[in-house]
Amino acid sequence: MAFHNAMLMRFVRLQRVLPSKPAADFLKKNRTYRYRRGKGFKGRRLSRFYVAPMDDDLVIHSKGLTKSYGPHVALENLNLSVPRGATGLLGPNGAGKSTFLKTVLGLIQATSGEATVLGLDIKTQGEEIRSRIGYMPEYDALNPEMDAIHQVRYSGELLGMNPVVALNRAHEALQFVGMGEQRYREIKSFSTGMKQATKLACAIIHDPELIIADEPSNGLDAKTREFMISTLNTMVHEGERSVLMASHLMEDVERVCENIVLLHKGKLAAQGRIEDLKAIDREVEIHVWGGATPLEELLLDRGFKIRREGRVMRVANTQEDTTTHILQAASEVGAQIRRMHEYEASLEDLFLAIMENLGYEIKSSDDLLSSPIEARRVDAPESLGGGAS
Repeated sequence: MAFHNAMLMRFVRLQRVLPSKPAADFLKKNRTYRYRRGKGFKGRRLSRFYVAPMDDDLVIHSKGLTKSYGPHVALENLNLSVPRGATGLLGPNGAGKSTFLKTVLGLIQATSGEATVLGLDIKTQGEEIRSRIGYMPEYDALNPEMDAIHQVRYSGELLGMNPVVALNRAHEALQFVGMGEQRYREIKSFSTGMKQATKLACAIIHDPELIIADEPSNGLDAKTREFMISTLNTMVHEGERSVLMASHLMEDVERVCENIVLLHKGKLAAQGRIEDLKAIDREVEIHVWGGATPLEELLLDRGFKIRREGRVMRVANTQEDTTTHILQAASEVGAQIRRMHEYEASLEDLFLAIMENLGYEIKSSDDLLSSPIEARRVDAPESLGGGAS
């Protein structure tokens, strides 16, 4: 009886443990809670991992990565690099994003090729990889009968954390993601935003070096979405963590990420710094009051690429003295230009430009991100192969 009473009191004390440090300290470097196996270890225990050297400071690197399901190719000879910092993973439905994430997480095996995550081989070091990354899935992976604090603590224990340490970290993680006051509520009573925040807390409880967030801001209201973006930014810029963010919300990706990887039908369509990719396809925006159609036709005849919406035209700035050519053409056809300036492209503009180059006729990223990609395809190159989501 005394034993059972002692265990009960210990359980009650664990319930009342509060964060030992403010949430602002949550992201301090070297507060790692990871386990390893090997000689001298009995089962699992907490330890710091050796950080393997990485080529060019990359968190993910693949070479010839291929995944096939019978005759269907989901990833084909994928060569990509994800640097430290924040990277957006983009692509239309069926591009291979989910397959890529599952492959690097070790949830499915690649058919051929190789890849490393944090310098570790996905084929032979999957367990260590999963202990050093945090995964926030798009689907609902929470137990509705648990309260938030026990759900997050349980995630830590699955990673080998001591129950006391896991509980302390659960308090801190939930406080960090704005769920401190809700941590004892059952998950089945949570809103979508509260569930997303709890999933993020589960992903970061063990202080991972890389967080993979799959559609983290999808389905959130404006206020909760803003908080999620702010939290991800804090992890990247103040906590010095790396984030791979898969999302169809271009505005959110642009606010968090410096780099993007764009997949198309299982192949790499583009990768690099967002600003560098934007610089490849600069445009001059002109507002034409009269003679817009003759001006458009003349500029097209002279080799300019143009996007037009009514009286507003965007002319690809691919030639020397583009503005001079535009003014000269306007004078020849009698067009009245009211305003002309270099257009500051958004990430969505960049995405649309790349997809148009791949043979799609689209007006909005929603055309490709929320519907099957074959629906609006026009003369897409055959060499791009097949893919899967």
